[in-house]
Amino acid sequence: MPLIIPTKYRQKLLPETTEVAIKMVKDAFQTTLARELKLRRVTAPLFLLTGTGLNDDLNGVEHAVSFSIDAMDGRKAEVVHSLAKWKRYKLGAYDIAPGYGLYTDMNAIRTFEDLDNLHSLYVDQWDWEKTINESDRNLTYLKDTVKTIYRTLREVEQMVYEKFPHITPVLPEEITFIHAEELVRKYPGLTPKEREAQAAKEHGAIFIIGIGDKLSDGEPHDGRAPDYDDWISPNEEGYKGLNGDLILWNPVLEIPFEISSMGIRVSPESLSKQLEERGCPEKAGLNFHKMLLNGELPYSIGGGIGQSRLCMFLLRKAHIGEVQASIWPEEQIKQCAEAGINLL
Repeated sequence: MPLIIPTKYRQKLLPETTEVAIKMVKDAFQTTLARELKLRRVTAPLFLLTGTGLNDDLNGVEHAVSFSIDAMDGRKAEVVHSLAKWKRYKLGAYDIAPGYGLYTDMNAIRTFEDLDNLHSLYVDQWDWEKTINESDRNLTYLKDTVKTIYRTLREVEQMVYEKFPHITPVLPEEITFIHAEELVRKYPGLTPKEREAQAAKEHGAIFIIGIGDKLSDGEPHDGRAPDYDDWISPNEEGYKGLNGDLILWNPVLEIPFEISSMGIRVSPESLSKQLEERGCPEKAGLNFHKMLLNGELPYSIGGGIGQSRLCMFLLRKAHIGEVQASIWPEEQIKQCAEAGINLL
């Protein structure tokens, strides 16, 4: 995405106040989310051993930052992309009952990102996962969970307003659910991002269901790895998919703004189908995948919620570098400074 410089951009908060506000937002959001979803905090790894199948493959093509370990005869480890599969493994290891779960601070390095207003080399998010019953693997459960997360977003947005009254709330009272296939039919000829923009601008907050499987135009709405979210199972609304993206309309940049990717996780049956669909059935031999296929892991729902993205949205920042410390191209730093966008 090209760098966006909003016309006549003005910071809502000075850098020193921004630092205080970032902590306030993060503390409030994770505390409220943990209470509402019945999650407990756990400690997460920064890196995992290569070859275990535990690291998130994202769209299946990105390469992780890796290094060798001298004390382990040169075995390879890789910095996490996210903890989508690690969390599910931990649910089983801790024997967490249905209806309860865990969350953690996930920190990643993604060297392949295009650096712009929304994307950084450094990724920080709350990764959360919750044990469910097999009977909960349906759209109603997914939507109820999304509504809980959205309610938490609005609660923290109101808290920001009470602390800083010049930052007025913009989120609509309700979030709108729409399947990716419905977007194809409603906006024929538009790209997925253009469809997102139309829907997000119209409704203010949307959850797009069914991210990963091919749609009627022959393409998926967006990429998803085959071994965490379930994007292939038929759902009760006549489409495929039990996952999706939570997208807000960003009033500063005037673009759709993804805040979370989440979903009901694959069952043994849907994992097999998705591995075949993506042409990587050999992954079934990895440790994590073997455990899942053997029924050794609990059914679950989970996702990631961007910490810097959340702060950026709620504090009305134009660039993610205003709420996190990272590395940016010199030309981008210069352009931002000229527009009054102060990168940390």
